[in-house]
Amino acid sequence: MPMLGLGTWQNDDLAQCAESVRTALEAGYRHVDTAQAYDNEAAVGDGIAAADVSREEVFLATKVWADNLSYRDVIETTEQSLEKLGVDAVDLLYIHWPSRAYDPEETLGAFDELHDRGLIEHVGVSNFTPEHVDRAREILDAPIFANQVEMHPQLPQEELLAHATETGYNLVAYSPLARGAVMDDPTVLEIAEKHDVSPAAVSLAWLRERDVTAIPKATSEAHIRDNLESVRVELPAEDLAAIDAIERTDRRVDPDFSPDW
Repeated sequence: MPMLGLGTWQNDDLAQCAESVRTALEAGYRHVDTAQAYDNEAAVGDGIAAADVSREEVFLATKVWADNLSYRDVIETTEQSLEKLGVDAVDLLYIHWPSRAYDPEETLGAFDELHDRGLIEHVGVSNFTPEHVDRAREILDAPIFANQVEMHPQLPQEELLAHATETGYNLVAYSPLARGAVMDDPTVLEIAEKHDVSPAAVSLAWLRERDVTAIPKATSEAHIRDNLESVRVELPAEDLAAIDAIERTDRRVDPDFSPDW
């Protein structure tokens, strides 16, 4: 899984979404993230099809929404997602939230079936606590490949990071720029000025150094290319330590959502 991807949450201008996906892939991205709840899977598929990049080079992920987590709904809505995306399979399929229709035995059984049928390459979860992950691992035949959670310099997710390292799954960071809040952080700004890069690039590089994949949303070519610059940013130990030492309250930028939602 490429450690930098294009997030598409709230990219609901479908023409713009398709264009941003095409632009990102042709700029060098090889990871695109969407979801049933974003209502843009068809546009993402259009962008992939329009790009001068083969499907085999693209790591494509989507998510099953919390209302669609009964056994039958997982199968049926995933088949619909594949049709919208215009692909035979996705590289990673997430459970979007462990809530609403989520039943570990039923939901995860459907994910195993999709994996066995070759419709998904990897099983993922999203917004799972360590306890949710441990329970899922007990049930699944397929391994858990990734857990996608909100993560950024103001929400470092230390417990989940330690659990992912110990257990052997990947962490994927959504809202990795805290919806722009990192741009105003004095520590991040100082490090960005020192390296002559943007605060966004510093934040994404910090996540990469923690072995975390980031999927920042970007729609304009300028932001797409600026985020891509992060792959060339090497932060020395003192910069990483300074970001780790930021005074924070561990508040989410999406306060309406929580693991119990």
